Amino acid sequence: MYTTAFLDLPPLRSAAGTVRLPGSKSISNRVLLLAGLSEGRTRLHDLLDSDDTRVMIEALRQLGCGIEHEADALVVTGLGGRLAVREASLFLGNAGTAMRPLVAVLAVLSGLQGGRFELSGVPRMHERPIGDLVDALRSLGCRIDDLGQAGYPPLRLAGGSPRVDAPIRVRGDVSSQFLTALLMAAPLLSVQGPVRIEVVGELISKPYIEITLQLLQRFGVHVQRDGWQVFTVPEASVYRSPGDIHVEADASSASYFIALGAVAASAQAPVRIEGVGAHSIQGDIRFVEAAQAMGAVVHQGPNWLEVHRGTWPLRALDLDCNHIPDAAMTLAVMALYADGPTRLRNIASWRVKETDRIAAMATELRKLGAEVVEGSDSLTVHPLRQVRAAAIHTYDDHRVAMCFSLAAFHGLIEGLSTPQPLRILDPRCVAKTFPDYFETLFTVVRAEVADIPVLTIDGPTASGKGTLAAEVAKALGYHLLDSGALYRAAALSALEGGVDAEDETALATLAAGLPLRFEPGRVWLGERDVSEDLRREDVGALASRISAHPGVRKALRQRQLDFRRLPGLVADGRDMGTVIFPDAALKVFLTASAETRAERRYKQLISKGISANLATLLQDLQARDARDRSRIAAPLRPAEDAQLLDNSALSIEASVQQVLAWWAQRRPFG
Repeated sequence: MYTTAFLDLPPLRSAAGTVRLPGSKSISNRVLLLAGLSEGRTRLHDLLDSDDTRVMIEALRQLGCGIEHEADALVVTGLGGRLAVREASLFLGNAGTAMRPLVAVLAVLSGLQGGRFELSGVPRMHERPIGDLVDALRSLGCRIDDLGQAGYPPLRLAGGSPRVDAPIRVRGDVSSQFLTALLMAAPLLSVQGPVRIEVVGELISKPYIEITLQLLQRFGVHVQRDGWQVFTVPEASVYRSPGDIHVEADASSASYFIALGAVAASAQAPVRIEGVGAHSIQGDIRFVEAAQAMGAVVHQGPNWLEVHRGTWPLRALDLDCNHIPDAAMTLAVMALYADGPTRLRNIASWRVKETDRIAAMATELRKLGAEVVEGSDSLTVHPLRQVRAAAIHTYDDHRVAMCFSLAAFHGLIEGLSTPQPLRILDPRCVAKTFPDYFETLFTVVRAEVADIPVLTIDGPTASGKGTLAAEVAKALGYHLLDSGALYRAAALSALEGGVDAEDETALATLAAGLPLRFEPGRVWLGERDVSEDLRREDVGALASRISAHPGVRKALRQRQLDFRRLPGLVADGRDMGTVIFPDAALKVFLTASAETRAERRYKQLISKGISANLATLLQDLQARDARDRSRIAAPLRPAEDAQLLDNSALSIEASVQQVLAWWAQRRPFG
């Protein structure tokens, strides 16, 4: 998962391949709570691992549910409808699918059995209305105290005397989660008789209620309904564990990859989505219909979809989106690629989500250069006719971040100016539902190699370039190439294989076939972790010698070029900016003195318990510098356009900040 402050996407050109989606958030948090209310053990398979499910799991643990992992399943030992603890403070982040049902369930249980619970979240959660649900619960006789602004979390649930001698009424036009919450709490009340819930006004997001009803049935509660206005839970309804339950993949998350196929995939190489398909119980699967209406070609199986471009440009839509409230956000970005303005209607619920999504989408689409008209419950987006490099503010909203990644394909629109990179601010917000979204995206999208940004950090031995490059790559979320590790691995293999340091042909053959694998902070040679061996002095000395052979450098050249992958690369070595990546957007050359470098190496070795002599180390470094500067193949020297950085007196933090400052000057985001 990306944890960087921002993530830059270069212009993207095509898409193809297969993705396996994470479990549905809506289903995951519902089945977690239902398992927690049931008697016995429930094994949950393919559960979403995200911020929202983690806060629900922690809440259940605090309430006394057993939580354990068995193989690939999470096992929940439920409470059987009985409180195990009578007092708790639950922090629920920004998870509406946890806050709303827990308020209802705990308000009822604390009233029936006695208890005191406080529920809170992040500041945005305290701005999300819950008053209609609270009013409905108070009408039952539940005691609920506002701990902040009336009608919003945080709340205290403090007992009361709930009764079901009259229907429970709740508005349906604010959030379907209020009705879901009451439906999940109703079986706990049914010990007093049947529970009748009446919806006041039009019910929005009906497909999410359908999910709730189907899952309640899986846990033994059969709700009777009269259209979408009256729901009745029979007397003496009891939650019963189904034993095992599988969570299907998230249909809302599928929308990004359906759109991806519609915009950038070919019939010969479509985007295949696994984990959700024609048999999905989620309403957002109907996003497929909207994508088809815009021109996508979609093939479906029970648990998979395949999508590719059909009509291009896409066809504009005028669509009532009440049935796909979350997935409809993806249509707002697809509209950039349409043949006319697209109007999305009946989306008032966007305003009470993780952020005011109507305002957020309008603001960020305009940053790209699009014309947008914002209505109270609608959004009209015109096709993109000009493009600007934009830094997309994500408002701590996972769906904003994921939607706007699709705008990186604007280079496919004919007649636009030069494609521009796109910056996603706070990409970590996707952890709410799809922590590995960007990593998954990068497995199926392609960019022109020249568009993938590269930073190079060159310098002499022991100048600290490896440490600096690793920290810069971490800050940017880019891949890291430690070119020195390639040469040291070749040197280690030569030492262990008895290959003569002057046998250029044998060394080149060895280098070309190295079974190398890189992981964060580790280097593997075949099945062996050689990370520490590569730091040995004899290995480093031999690496310096064999790197002078043109044949060895040629053998390793393509392997280094292959590291240039989305979203970008930081490469360190001795000729990264001069030979391997001469088109790098930023080239840095470290110039620490030999004396400073020898002292650093001396302290490093001593700290590891390795005996060392400072004078010998200095002499060795000076000899390596002379050899590296004078070699025929790629001599050590700064690129003509390199930024020189003397880090002799700089901390690693200061060096990193200097490089990032130079990088910011070269980006078009301001």
